[in-house]
Amino acid sequence: MRPNTLEEYVGQTHLVGEGGVLRKLMDSGKLGSFILWGPPGVGKTTLARIVANSLDREFHTLSAVSSGVKDVREVIELAKAERESVFSTGKAAPILFIDEIHRFNKAQQDALLGAVEDGTVVLIGATTENPSFEVINPLLSRCQVFVLKSLGVEELSGLLDRAIHHDVLLKTLNIEVKEREALFAMSGGDARKLLNILEIAIDSNRSQDPIVIDNASVTACLNENVARYDKGGDMHYDIISAFIKSVRGSDPNAAVYYLARMLDAGEDPLFIARRLCISASEDIGLANPNAMLLAEACFRTVSVIGMPEARIPLSETTIYLASSPKSNSAYMAIDSALACARRTQACAVPLHLRNAPTKLMAELGYKDGYLYAHDYPGHFVDLEFMPDELSGTVFYEPAENKQEKGLRAYLSACWPKYYGSAEEDAGNQKG
Repeated sequence: MRPNTLEEYVGQTHLVGEGGVLRKLMDSGKLGSFILWGPPGVGKTTLARIVANSLDREFHTLSAVSSGVKDVREVIELAKAERESVFSTGKAAPILFIDEIHRFNKAQQDALLGAVEDGTVVLIGATTENPSFEVINPLLSRCQVFVLKSLGVEELSGLLDRAIHHDVLLKTLNIEVKEREALFAMSGGDARKLLNILEIAIDSNRSQDPIVIDNASVTACLNENVARYDKGGDMHYDIISAFIKSVRGSDPNAAVYYLARMLDAGEDPLFIARRLCISASEDIGLANPNAMLLAEACFRTVSVIGMPEARIPLSETTIYLASSPKSNSAYMAIDSALACARRTQACAVPLHLRNAPTKLMAELGYKDGYLYAHDYPGHFVDLEFMPDELSGTVFYEPAENKQEKGLRAYLSACWPKYYGSAEEDAGNQKG
């Protein structure tokens, strides 16, 4: 049932519909390298083949799962030979399609750079993962990224009807589709999964005439419910997003529910543990520093014991983090400081803070004026630590929670010019 032309292709109208950006490129014949990013079963491989066929290009394909640097170089050499052949004079560059390009390591991706840069091949990559994280910057900068979407109910319905009425075998059978909701729910916007479930449902009821497809028969024919969760698809990101937002929103019941959804669907428990570590520092932060310690201990424990026992420390940590007071002050401070650092890389470090390992540096005044804090009462001395241009800049603003109110009191005592006097701070807390 794989489409061979754009007219048969279902979905992604924002790319290949009338006025779509990819349609315009195909119509112009000026095709550059690009990456198709989207969930499974939405037509990435099919679209790459249609592009090659419509432009009459040679089409080479590699799977990142089974190919190495040697395979990449062999295909590139073959492409060079084809272009240099007297029979191919003036012919456009062949297309190299790489499925699951996110699985290529840096060396494999580096091997592609030269051929993509000089036009030996037009690269089309397919990935279910965010290319910003999985594709090296030099290669990503040479490719456009087109985002594909999960198929909607209307598109899935069209695919279902076409399969029943045009498949060589199915069109000979007496099939009556009474209900479609279970088919669509279990496919999760994945055309390939939809057709697989349809095939199972028909095979399970082949003795009937007509073969009735309804919600009950579809559910009954599957050995177990197909979880609407795909570790490579949109649902993966939706569930982990709901999980983290529930922790951030201090709802332990919702958080542990989404944890259960992920574990039941076979999510990697270490992926969940890593996200808990991030949440412990980003969302709980200085409001409860113990959260980071527990999250880190959870990660180590999960990596050692694995499933199914790993569900218990994951649940413990999830509930603890969701039930903890929240603060994003550390997160806000580093982002603010990074933004400032990018603008002020030329600012000189004050001389009294510089290291003076040589006599010349000491003669130039390096380290002069530095005061050792532990030599002073309270282990504090009022000294300027910022570059002159940034004097008085405040990045960290303590949040309004018990733990950080204590930090603010200490900072107010040390730096009243930045955090107000201790008396002012006490008055603000009282108010």
